[in-house]
Amino acid sequence: MREHDISQRRACRLVGVDPKTVRRERPPDNPEIRKEMNAVANKRRRFGYRRIGVMLERKGMTMNHKKLYRLYSEEGLSVKRRRGRKRARGSRTPMPEGTRPNQRWSLDFLSDTFGASRRFRILAVNDDCCRENLCLMADTSISGARVARELDALVRIYGKPACIVSDNGTEFTSRAILKWTNKNGVNWHYIDPGKPQQNAFIESFNGSLRDELLNEELFDSLIDARRKLALWRYDYNQVRPHSSLGNRTPAEARRTLELNEGSAPARLPNPKPINIKPADSRYD
Repeated sequence: MREHDISQRRACRLVGVDPKTVRRERPPDNPEIRKEMNAVANKRRRFGYRRIGVMLERKGMTMNHKKLYRLYSEEGLSVKRRRGRKRARGSRTPMPEGTRPNQRWSLDFLSDTFGASRRFRILAVNDDCCRENLCLMADTSISGARVARELDALVRIYGKPACIVSDNGTEFTSRAILKWTNKNGVNWHYIDPGKPQQNAFIESFNGSLRDELLNEELFDSLIDARRKLALWRYDYNQVRPHSSLGNRTPAEARRTLELNEGSAPARLPNPKPINIKPADSRYD
C-alpha cells in the first residue's frame, strides 16, 4: 500500500484478505496500570484521578499526570459531580387527616427582628386536629439538630405523632431530621415545592401570630421576644376562641377529643345557650 499508494480496502480486495483481519484494534497500553486503577476505583468510588495516582505511587507505579488522566478517562472512571448533599426524602403519600390529637403535626418557620434590626427565627409546631400550638421556639439561628431536640422534648410531653408535615426547607431536610425520623418511626410528609396551601393549618396559624403579635409588638431583645411569645402562646391555647372549634379554645378541644376517643373537631357539640328567665315582677 505504501509503494503503490492505494487504499487499504482496495489492497485487501486485490489480495483477497478480509479487512477485519487487518484492522484489528490495538491492545490498550499499560494494562497493569489500568488494572490497578480499576481496582482502586472500584474500592473507592469517589476518588478522582489525582487520588488514584497517589494510591498507584504507593505501589511503585509513577507516571506523568497527563498520562494518568488519559488512562483514567479511557477507562471511564470519571466521577460525576453530585448536585447536592443527601437530604431527607420523607413521604409523598397522601397526608392523613387529623381526626384525633397527635395524628398530624405541622411545622414551619417565621422571622422577625429585635433591637437594632437583628433578625431572629421562630419555630412553630402545631397539632392540626385540635389547632393547639405545641411550640414557639425563638432564636437567632435554628439548625436541623435543634429542631430534632425540640421534637424530642415535645414527644416527651405530648406523645409521638403519627405524621409530621412541613415544607422542603434545609432544616427539615437535614441529616439530623433524617436520623430522627428513622429513630422514632414517624412518617414525615413534605409538601410540594411552591404549594404552601398543602400545609394550610400552620399557614393560618402563622397569619394569626403575625397579625396579633409580631406586627403589634416591638422586641427589645431576644429574651423579650421569647417572653412575649410565651404569653401569646398561652393566650392562644387557653383563652382565645377558635372559630373552627366551635369558638372553643384549643386546650378545651384537646380535652374533649381525648374524652370522646378521637372524634373530629367539627363534630364537637356546640355549647347550648343558657336561657336566663326574666325576674318576676312580683319579687321586685
